[in-house]
Amino acid sequence: MLHKKSSSIVKTLFYISIAELVFWILVSAIPYVCSDSYKERLDKIYDSEHLFTVLTLFSFGITIVFVYLLFKSHKAISVTDSAKKLMENIIKTRRVIKYYVLYNLIAGSISMIIGFYFALHNDPETAKNMANIGTMEKTIIYLMLTGIVSIFIIAIWFFYKLIYGLLLKRLNRNYKELQKLEV
Repeated sequence: MLHKKSSSIVKTLFYISIAELVFWILVSAIPYVCSDSYKERLDKIYDSEHLFTVLTLFSFGITIVFVYLLFKSHKAISVTDSAKKLMENIIKTRRVIKYYVLYNLIAGSISMIIGFYFALHNDPETAKNMANIGTMEKTIIYLMLTGIVSIFIIAIWFFYKLIYGLLLKRLNRNYKELQKLEV
């Protein structure tokens, strides 16, 4: 029974990661599909189109690797596995999820910092406004942007804690039950 429950939890984690990948692909594609003026503005701000494309492809590549690792974890859990083998697979799955969440938090932080940098320095209107303000105002703006990045990252962390945390807690419960059976 624990094998089936563990397999079901890992399968759910796999489906959530696929849904998340599709969500981020759609979010990335929407500006280019919906509005030509917004696309032109983005192209102006991100003057190095290749950098933006490379970073996006790299990010999706890493996410696809994590989805593959979760798929592999799901397939590794078999009803005929011993309790020890199932415990090893549970530990591997938990580790993959932990690294996946950590990667997304770091990538989100870096992406927002790069986005704000390009917006402040490459958007002609914003760059002109930034040139006309004093050091104190710039410091306040940078502190506000740091706060925005922090709030965004904390919100994503809470989302992951809610979604993945609940499932990992169930997986951890199965792990502890298996440990009791092993003794």
